[in-house]
Amino acid sequence: MAEIYSKGILSEPIDLDGGSRTGPRTYPPRPATLGLDVVHVATGCFGAIVEFTEAAVTVRDDSGRDHRFRNTAGSFTVGGRHVQLVTPKAKPSTAPRITASGSVSVGEVPARVARASRILVEGIHDAELIEKVWGDDLRAEGIVVEPLGGIDDLLETVRGFGPRPGRRLGILVDHLVDHSKESRLAAAVDHPDVLIRGHRFIDVWAAIDPKLVGLDAWPEVPRDREWKEGICEAVGVADARSFWKQLLGKVVGYRDLDPSLVGAVEELIDFVCEPSG
Repeated sequence: MAEIYSKGILSEPIDLDGGSRTGPRTYPPRPATLGLDVVHVATGCFGAIVEFTEAAVTVRDDSGRDHRFRNTAGSFTVGGRHVQLVTPKAKPSTAPRITASGSVSVGEVPARVARASRILVEGIHDAELIEKVWGDDLRAEGIVVEPLGGIDDLLETVRGFGPRPGRRLGILVDHLVDHSKESRLAAAVDHPDVLIRGHRFIDVWAAIDPKLVGLDAWPEVPRDREWKEGICEAVGVADARSFWKQLLGKVVGYRDLDPSLVGAVEELIDFVCEPSG
């Protein structure tokens, strides 16, 4: 007798469809586009979808009232047919893609063969920041950016490069302000195929909006301290390299940079791209 009653009525799910199915009933998927007219089967509520997630659907009826229902398979009908409401596929955007520098992207194209012209910057951080914001433009134009490791030998560097028409040199300089060492070194270079531009900051870090790392302003660093070390100490960071990676990672585009740096880089790119003659 125990064997006969081992399977009671509550031991398995009740099959109201006659036991002919071997699995749960499925319904055709229907994208839940906003404005789609649906009927909620259990309540008879008829209206248009005004909000949708995989878990819930909000329907606005003819009187303007919103009703929120669970989104379960077959709980809605469209045109009299039971369906499974699903997330609509996103339509491909027809708007042009804007690069981090604010220019219109030319799409996925191979990088252009490098020009003879170059842009030189003081250090590796300058080069990484320019790549982050202007990388698409540089590859499209075939412009190479090279770090100098400082500009103390700027005049010799220019002479060694041998600038001439079709082989132009653009140079980005930190702290290019009146009476600075950098301004004196830059003034010693006088060549029609060389353009020197810069920004007002001691270091390119400071040309990045400090709000990206939660600061209202960059801390003041005494003149006898190395600027990066002073900043890291002021913000309580032990490793300058890690802090730079964090700072660079926060930069999305040119709006995160001081206008003086943006203007200088844009002018240098235009200069080295200008056709000779």
